[in-house]
Amino acid sequence: MLAPIYVSHGSPMTVLTDTPGHRFMAGLAATMPRPKAILMASAHWLTRGPAVSAPERNETIHDFYGFPPALYACRYPAPGAPELAARVVALLESAGMPTAVDPARGLDHGAWVPLLLAWPAADIPVAQLAIQPRQDPAHHLALGRALAALAEEGVLVIGSGSFTHNLGRIRRERVGVADEPDVAAFAEWMGAALAEGREADLLDYRARAPAAAEQHPTDEHLLPLYVAMGAAGKGARAERLHASSDYGVLRMDAFAFHS
Repeated sequence: MLAPIYVSHGSPMTVLTDTPGHRFMAGLAATMPRPKAILMASAHWLTRGPAVSAPERNETIHDFYGFPPALYACRYPAPGAPELAARVVALLESAGMPTAVDPARGLDHGAWVPLLLAWPAADIPVAQLAIQPRQDPAHHLALGRALAALAEEGVLVIGSGSFTHNLGRIRRERVGVADEPDVAAFAEWMGAALAEGREADLLDYRARAPAAAEQHPTDEHLLPLYVAMGAAGKGARAERLHASSDYGVLRMDAFAFHS
């Protein structure tokens, strides 16, 4: 069984920059069995309703601007996973969630940045699962729970977002500084709630976690966490795999979920 995981992909430059988050993701594959396929729920594919990608081969989407040429030269031509996409559709629709299939959607940086670091050979089939920004954490938890059978089928479910994500606070000269106090308080509260399986608190994190709206002005970078949590089944608890931050405000924490 492959425990679903949540990773913080950070800035696109994570793939080229020697940071603790980069080093963690580069060593991730060595900590687990090789997946038969990967289902990646990325914060950068946003749709009104559930959707899954099913290309024969994944194109690399450079969904950012103003970065060095070396970043645009990065490619992650992993095989697509049409059979996995069909399985995802069947599972979600059996749970009452009609699901669209995009036969051409490639991998955005929320997907290919961690994948390129962890499995650089790009030889594992990958499908993406969309996030619904107009829906709440409970919707995404249910989305993940509908997919819980995948862990027993050799499929690794990854939620990719950012444990904190307020880009307006980033100052690029602030490299290697300590977390801002409110960032640390939020990460500590969320980490404890995840480890203790406090589902009600986690679903209502915007009201209960300290400085939640400051860390996540919008939800989309935390919603993939609920997909991963749900994919571990009811009663899942989190094991923190990594904790670090960039610029003092962008937490790069990662978790594995165990039922």
